[in-house]
Amino acid sequence: MRIGLLLAESRGGIGQHVASLVPRYVDAGHEVVVCAPRGTAAHFDFGAASVVEQAIGLRGCDVIHAHGYKAGMSALRDRSHLRPLVVTWHNAVLMSGPRGLLMRLGQRVVARGADLTLGASSDLVELARSLGARQARLAPVAAPAVPEVRTPSAETREALGIGDAPLVIAVGRLAPQKDYPTLLSVAAEVQRTNPDVVFAVAGYGPLQDSLQARIDTEGLPVRLLGQRGDVADLMGAADVFLLTSHWEARALVVQEAMQVGLPVVATAVGGIPELVGDSALLAFPGDVAGLADSVRRVLAEPTVASALRTEGLQLAAGWPDEDAVAKNLLDIYAGLVATGA
Repeated sequence: MRIGLLLAESRGGIGQHVASLVPRYVDAGHEVVVCAPRGTAAHFDFGAASVVEQAIGLRGCDVIHAHGYKAGMSALRDRSHLRPLVVTWHNAVLMSGPRGLLMRLGQRVVARGADLTLGASSDLVELARSLGARQARLAPVAAPAVPEVRTPSAETREALGIGDAPLVIAVGRLAPQKDYPTLLSVAAEVQRTNPDVVFAVAGYGPLQDSLQARIDTEGLPVRLLGQRGDVADLMGAADVFLLTSHWEARALVVQEAMQVGLPVVATAVGGIPELVGDSALLAFPGDVAGLADSVRRVLAEPTVASALRTEGLQLAAGWPDEDAVAKNLLDIYAGLVATGA
């Protein structure tokens, strides 16, 4: 097959996912054409794929796989030539106001225009169906490779200057979706009973200054570490991983934490509950007291922490890897081509 992969601007998980598919498709004997903005194409290694900037460059492909709503809209503009069309929904629309309304209208158009909609989490699949998708099914993005912890825990803690203090780690862009204001409130609450606790956040984004201002004003035990290349080491040195997001599909950082045996406390949003099962402690989004109590429980009860580590590692061992995901998608493409969808 000649496979067209279409994506919009990306510097994160969507681009990484597409880049992981290309060599596996090529190794299976297929020709791959990637359509991506110039900046995205420069950021990722698409290997042996041909790379184009405009969707018209995908004409002649046997199947088109767009990643995200914007990419799906681009494909639909040339619908008569770009089909069968598969669109993967990786994210929910959380924005309000006119722009949010416009994006939701775009979701509806893409849902009804695609031959097949794939959702990274079950809530996205149900949403696509409610918006009129012809076919919709779950197709999780591959679990990341098991992170390699390179630095001993004691050395990482020494570099942070925290010694034996309890360490709670969070990882992600400092953006509204992650709800870091709730994380700061959780830190303040946990500090009441655990005065030596340290919360560390690896990541950078538009909320950096406002978060730091609140940390300084309230004297919170939170450190904004900025963009880090040693996330696995930080996780290996931590006692708890905390996710406070308003929404996630199958958060890669949660998967990485569980793969290194780090107990997870998270909000029960999007695809998180189906991802972690009973292997993490969950609370409602914005529930400061519930999240704080869960963090305290992991820190205070070694048997709970040990059970979460063990269950998390066992669950993570069964997640589909990049090879399995690529094979599943190739089977999907072959079925669409065979039926002339």
